[in-house]
Amino acid sequence: MKNNLSIVLLLGISLTATSCASMFTGTKDKISFSTSPEGAKVFHKGIEKCMTPCTAEIPRSLSKQTVTFQKEGFTDKEVKLTKTFNPVTLLNILLGGAIGVGIDAATGSLTKYSPKNYEVELEAKP
Repeated sequence: MKNNLSIVLLLGISLTATSCASMFTGTKDKISFSTSPEGAKVFHKGIEKCMTPCTAEIPRSLSKQTVTFQKEGFTDKEVKLTKTFNPVTLLNILLGGAIGVGIDAATGSLTKYSPKNYEVELEAKP
């Protein structure tokens, strides 16, 4: 009986200390970038992620996120990544409670990037 109670308590703590969106959908999204013309470097937070056309993993965050496209002979272009609510977070209301929602908020998993494809037109420098 004592072992069964320990198992139930451990399971209860595990469920309330988890973050559903972080566990089920991760903390990063794969986003595809393309530019016209091709061959632009894609930077996120000052770190080069890839060269277009490409796909990069971008960490989720509740704060504003941008990527910058750079290509020699063209003006740098900054693009804001748009986000939507991650519906998996709603599971925390049932399973994880405030702790789970807090973890999802800290990891940025309350939201997800949408769209997952960005097409950017670069302008030639004068």
